[in-house]
Amino acid sequence: MDKAKKYFLIPYMIWIVIFIIAPLVMIFYTSFTDNSGHFTLQNYQDFFSMAYFKMTLSSFVYAFIITLICLIISYPIAMVLRSTKNKQFWLLIIILPTWINLLLKTYAFIGIFSKQGTINDLLNWMHLPATSLLFTNAAFIFVSVYIYIPFMILPIFNSMNAIPENLLQASRDLGATEMTTFRKVIMPLSWEGVKTGIQVTFIPALSLFMITRLIAGNKVVNLGTAIEEQFLVTQNFGMGSTIAVFLILAMALVMIITKSKEGSEEVK
Repeated sequence: MDKAKKYFLIPYMIWIVIFIIAPLVMIFYTSFTDNSGHFTLQNYQDFFSMAYFKMTLSSFVYAFIITLICLIISYPIAMVLRSTKNKQFWLLIIILPTWINLLLKTYAFIGIFSKQGTINDLLNWMHLPATSLLFTNAAFIFVSVYIYIPFMILPIFNSMNAIPENLLQASRDLGATEMTTFRKVIMPLSWEGVKTGIQVTFIPALSLFMITRLIAGNKVVNLGTAIEEQFLVTQNFGMGSTIAVFLILAMALVMIITKSKEGSEEVK
């Protein structure tokens, strides 16, 4: 039986080697080459310049803002979903937008935020001055939050939904207030879901590039945008790979910081 299990792992290991390990090795190798394929450290020297430092800092700031807004909105929604009736139906409503292609959703927001879009039509109907929301930082953050908020809600809801009801009843029977129950019982037991939500929101938010192009109009430049420019515009594969290496390291750091512990945390 053990030998059979090992044989079943072979296709999985082949997949990992071909589509995960091999691309990572190629990216790391290419980061040490110039356009002629010769070994160089110039790519890393360029990355540690002030321009790339500001871009990297901007990427982390935007990813942090997007993640924080998603968390602030998602946590109370998850609490309400936990105690509401027909919770599966409401979860389906939350998940439905993720079934729509990301490009289609982005173009929909272009129509909403444009000068002749829905928002300005509404403002004109209310006899208010028109506004230009497209190609702004606020529009970029809004669309990013809209796209990633379901991925923050689901893990938090799952962790809250797994909290035994008798723990909450015991807390109330012992005289704890609602705030004390929330602080001493709900928050510690839902922390693993929060960390998972941060992972699946912060990490992809670091490498956004399509939304920065279509919604922010290149006013937001992050690591994902820089990688796209190096590979598709300037075709400097070495520099693009160097940025990708640091993006991978940043993602790995976030995963280490938010690593989930096995088992539930003890209620203090």
